[in-house]
Amino acid sequence: QVQLVESGGGLVQTGGSLRLSCAASGDVSRIRNMDWYRQAPGKQREWVARASVGGVTNHADSVKGRFTISRDYAKSMLYLQMNSLEPEDTAVYFCTAALMGSGRLADYWGQGTQVTISA
Repeated sequence: QVQLVESGGGLVQTGGSLRLSCAASGDVSRIRNMDWYRQAPGKQREWVARASVGGVTNHADSVKGRFTISRDYAKSMLYLQMNSLEPEDTAVYFCTAALMGSGRLADYWGQGTQVTISA
């Protein structure tokens, strides 16, 4: 079992920055990939970024150059640095974890943290 708890969301103006955090606990040694997803009201859930075991990171085109995912293995933390925020970034942001040997994109989800960007 893995538990994920996100924090760091809030209300910022267009052009501002936020840093989201995700604390993982439980069987963290089995985690392979950790991702950020987001879901805006009335829209489908959207993948944002991935930090794979070994240090490889990937970002969605919509956030590339503005958002940066990072992972601190020693602290079992996942981060998402978000710069140059736009109203279109308004969403609930979720942290996920996929385990070694799992064929699923995500085995565990956090509860989400709200990010609201004002125009």
